[in-house]
This record gives sequence, structure tokens and C-alpha cells, in this order.
Amino acid sequence: MSPDNAKVVWARIRDGGDALIGRLPASPRHPKGRNPYAHIAKCIKSKYRSSYKEIDDDRVGEVLDYIDYLVENLF
Repeated sequence: MSPDNAKVVWARIRDGGDALIGRLPASPRHPKGRNPYAHIAKCIKSKYRSSYKEIDDDRVGEVLDYIDYLVENLF
């Protein structure tokens, strides 16, 4: 992914993480609370089998739509 597209995706991850603050369920593995930004990045990595920076530029729109989906449909 180009650096410009990576910045766009990271900005959407930040916005999505902001929207998920306090919405993720508690977990004994995260006694201080869950990190919604890391959660979105992990979901992207799980779905696309690579980090958001390693995804092809032609899939940026798909990744942005997926982030929106996560924010709207998680918990």
C-alpha cells in the first residue's frame, strides 16, 4: 500500500477506534480495558491475512468499507 493510502486507512482506523471506545466487551486478558484501535487492526489482519499496510492499493476502498462495517456491527 502506498504511504498516502496507508494514512487514509489509519485515519479511518482511528475514527473507528474512537467510535468503539467503551463498546468492546470486557476480557480477562485485558484487565486495563481493550484497545479498540488494535482490535480493528487485528480484524483487518485476520480478514486479509496481512497488515493494513501490506494490502494492495486497489483494495483500499474495500478495507475502508470493512472498517465501517466493524464499527456499525460490533457489539
